[in-house]
Amino acid sequence: MVKVITYGTYDLFHYGHQRLLERAKALGDYLIVGVTADDFDKARGKINVEQSLMERIEAVRKTGLADEVIVEEYEGQKIDDIQRYDVDIFAIGSDWTGKFDYLNEYCKVVYLDRTQGVSSTDLRAERNLVRLGLVGRYTGIQKYAAESYYVNGLKVSGAFVDNAELTKKAFPEIEFIADTYDDLLEKVDAVYVVSHPSQHFEHIKKALLKKKHVLCESPIVLNVAQYDELIKLARQHGVVLMDAIKTAYSMAYNRLILLLKGGKIGRIVSVDATCTSLKDFQDSGSPDLVNKWNTICAWGPTAMLPVFQLLGPDYKNKDISSSFIDPSGQFDIFTRITFVYDHAVASIKVGKGVKSEGDLVISGTKGYVYVPAPWWKTDYFEIRFEDTNNNKRYFYQLDGEGIRYELVQFVKAIESGRQSHYILPVVSKAIVEVIEDFYAGKNLISI
Repeated sequence: MVKVITYGTYDLFHYGHQRLLERAKALGDYLIVGVTADDFDKARGKINVEQSLMERIEAVRKTGLADEVIVEEYEGQKIDDIQRYDVDIFAIGSDWTGKFDYLNEYCKVVYLDRTQGVSSTDLRAERNLVRLGLVGRYTGIQKYAAESYYVNGLKVSGAFVDNAELTKKAFPEIEFIADTYDDLLEKVDAVYVVSHPSQHFEHIKKALLKKKHVLCESPIVLNVAQYDELIKLARQHGVVLMDAIKTAYSMAYNRLILLLKGGKIGRIVSVDATCTSLKDFQDSGSPDLVNKWNTICAWGPTAMLPVFQLLGPDYKNKDISSSFIDPSGQFDIFTRITFVYDHAVASIKVGKGVKSEGDLVISGTKGYVYVPAPWWKTDYFEIRFEDTNNNKRYFYQLDGEGIRYELVQFVKAIESGRQSHYILPVVSKAIVEVIEDFYAGKNLISI
């Protein structure tokens, strides 16, 4: 019996996939098809896969060509599979010519001609083109404009920003710079909002009323009443309103949350998160201080994310301590918030003008998690136990600080008509509530 093995993502299964499997099947008597797992695809930079692993496996099975379907999950697995299944021929598309010659040591390698004129990438781009408009500060949109080029089906068409000249120079691919926000909304399908938090409500509401999808830098708004109004509007008009905390969409952080919710360190009793930066800090003598993001808005949502995702929004009480540099008590350079739950506690420390170790520590009844600084864009974390022999380190690919993954989820939410599950509305609302209390001076002590 001649065994043949081949691998692929098989996203949006099409005629080209069918023909490739037929050619592979014709090479032998038994065909094994490896379907790449979601995480492995992301690690290889293929972040635009639309269908789940099970959907893609089912598409391959329906062809009736695969005698066996396996999942490809890690680098180097091809050699393991060839030896484990006693494979005679490794077959792959001709666009990979030369890439897998090293496998000739283990079996025969055959590069198969691909069907011209069809690919999953092209299908995604044709089906899902979303014209995105960027709204707010030039410094805030830079990374999103750059990362959008990696996302199929998404095109940054226009911008309404504070520095049109710099934006056009840095991103000549952007089709137009709008003179007004209304002009931008007329020409796009969705907007990414990174204006000052005090402007978010106005920008989001206007977009939702025009049935435009919105990805907004957190905090979405500054009070709960406004948040509830916007959520209701988004539902009424059938559009997506999504919280843009990029950390939530990064692979390492997402896997960490799933592991902990599965009880990896037992019952969680403490979450301690620190986010600080001296970058772009301006002192109280700056004439445009009022237009800058203060600490609670710049870092608060990120630091509160693991607290509310792991412990929930139903804390018993909280205390806020802040150091201010302006007479109005609006611009904090440092804030510490403690949350007390029935069976747990949490603490966040955020600073914009104060520097500290930016790590994340989560304590449980069986062990604890340590995520080194800067934890909000980590590709690595450790789970530690009393018996150090059981300690484990986890490594995941991180591209674009999680922004490109965030943009992919935004496009998917638009296509599916369902809100993203990465940051639930209850978490976004809890963040807004804390920030509302900060501005109201509730449970707040000035230090």
